[in-house]
Amino acid sequence: MGGNLMIKLDSVELTTGESVALVARKEFKGRSHTIRMGVAMAIAAAIYLPAAPAFMLSRGRDSTVLKGTELTAHTKSDFPVEIASLPLARENTSELSEMIKMLPSRVTNREGRDGDMLNLIFQAREEDLQEAFGQAGWLKVEKSKRLIFWHLLWQRQHYTKLPMDRLYVFGRAQDYSYALPDPLSIVARRHHLRIWNTGRLVDGTPLWVAAATHDISIQFVMGKFRLSHRIDPNVDAERDFIAGNLSEAKRLTREEYVNCPEPISGAQTATGQPYYSDNRMLLLELQQGATTVASTAQLTGKLP
Repeated sequence: MGGNLMIKLDSVELTTGESVALVARKEFKGRSHTIRMGVAMAIAAAIYLPAAPAFMLSRGRDSTVLKGTELTAHTKSDFPVEIASLPLARENTSELSEMIKMLPSRVTNREGRDGDMLNLIFQAREEDLQEAFGQAGWLKVEKSKRLIFWHLLWQRQHYTKLPMDRLYVFGRAQDYSYALPDPLSIVARRHHLRIWNTGRLVDGTPLWVAAATHDISIQFVMGKFRLSHRIDPNVDAERDFIAGNLSEAKRLTREEYVNCPEPISGAQTATGQPYYSDNRMLLLELQQGATTVASTAQLTGKLP
């Protein structure tokens, strides 16, 4: 059986010092290995029956609550709050600065281990984000890993949509995964990034965050017996490459460096590969697409 973890919230303290009773409950389950255990027992029984019960000791996966996971709570009853006792909100605080303060500096893997740093922020509508990367030559990689060996067998070095691992921000996996393969070594070398919607808006435009790295070769991971990409440890170079790439496609209207919420001079990916940074994220505002421009021109045209 997999691990089972229950999170409950029973109260929250307000800025006034008062405590409010809450009702909130969420269950997190690890994946069970019951079928795998049954198959292993059947095979063992066919070979040597007394050994079959030993596989009943196999365990499922741990249950992990990822950093940033959202949990909705409700008050048990109505709770009046005196407005005069509440602190005044800061008028000059921007949505962007507030988002950066709440933003984790690094992504996590499924087990909660810190990995790649978040080094890009996009201010763009969803359709403009997709259109900009498509225009610049980037490809959406495939989500499923089940067919990876089939594609590698038939397409070999021409397989351009090699899937990426699922990494997590805000307790959820990336919304988009883009890759720009090297034409001379498509499988082994590629520029790539993962993008998450922050749920925040600036002037009505969504904010997105991304973790970008450059795969430069393939290596065999000892102990796990699997192949993995090795990245260029200078992740700032990949950050700046993406900005230059989108600029060449004439899709940028603004570039600005902002400081990371937590300084990262040197760290490791979730697979243990070292990297380093100058502790800055790059904010990129994308131009609205041709569809919006065309509709605006129609609205402002003269009536016959």
